[in-house]
Amino acid sequence: MAAPSFDVSGKQVMVTGGRRGIGLAIGEAFRDLGATVTLADLSPATGGSDGFKHVVLDVCDAAAIQKLAEGTPKLDVLVQCAGKINRGREYEFEAFQDTINTHLFGSFRMATAFKPQLAAAKGSIINIGSMYSYFGSPHAPAYGAAKAALVQLTKSLALAWAKDGIRVNAIAPGWIKTELTRPGRENPEFFRKVSERLPDGNWGEPEDIGGAAVFLASPAAKLITGVTIPVDGGYSAS
Repeated sequence: MAAPSFDVSGKQVMVTGGRRGIGLAIGEAFRDLGATVTLADLSPATGGSDGFKHVVLDVCDAAAIQKLAEGTPKLDVLVQCAGKINRGREYEFEAFQDTINTHLFGSFRMATAFKPQLAAAKGSIINIGSMYSYFGSPHAPAYGAAKAALVQLTKSLALAWAKDGIRVNAIAPGWIKTELTRPGRENPEFFRKVSERLPDGNWGEPEDIGGAAVFLASPAAKLITGVTIPVDGGYSAS
């Protein structure tokens, strides 16, 4: 019996929201294992060569996505990490709509635009959900709604596109030390409540998500589609 293969070397990978935080850490994991990685982000790249290809992209811009897809002849893995929270404004309709547009509609735009390349490669999509895919988000209702919907979209696309050879999965990160969670970490009461619920008391690092993404894109996960894997240090188990 052959040993499972976790090899992603030579794969063409695109990560949206890839300039920082979890997106960058996932990109680094693939790059360091021999994949060719494109980071697509609203922010342009700065500094010298870092082993990535960089493109400036707004996932709310359908024309820009289509142009990028037309200029991308091959793609094995699409990681969807672009997102935002309109913190303090999500009970305003326009802000609510903006957050949904980025997380949910943006992910759908990217998936459908790159479906031909992914089908040709028998590739995979990895959507980035959240603990708020499952728990209420009173301070960010649009973010919570979008992340919950992304889990359902993952299931639906997995079923619809299985015949094309495309696997679609998601990762639900727990409490990770990123710029997005900085306000929570700087709030002593909130930080204490989260830390007490974590079995080992420790918030995760962005690089903790990379291994799960690599696994889901690898041959070892060939039978896995339509699932969302929590990478949360046991937060959702408690």
